[in-house]
Amino acid sequence: MPDDHYRRSEAFACAPGLKIEAHERLSALQFAQLSQQMAKIEDMIERLERRLWLTVYGVVAVILAQAFQSVLTAAQ
Repeated sequence: MPDDHYRRSEAFACAPGLKIEAHERLSALQFAQLSQQMAKIEDMIERLERRLWLTVYGVVAVILAQAFQSVLTAAQ
């Protein structure tokens, strides 16, 4: 009896059905790969943003240091 059920379910394994299943598996793999690539890109953007802010703070620090230095020389 269980063997009869197995034969019926295998009879439905036709080429279009298998093609759809293969396409679904391929799509799932592609989305997983895309998700990993997006995560890597997001990490790279975060690192770039950190570097950008460090550069901005550095430029501001240099400008403030020059302004402070000119105030000190003018006060003497």
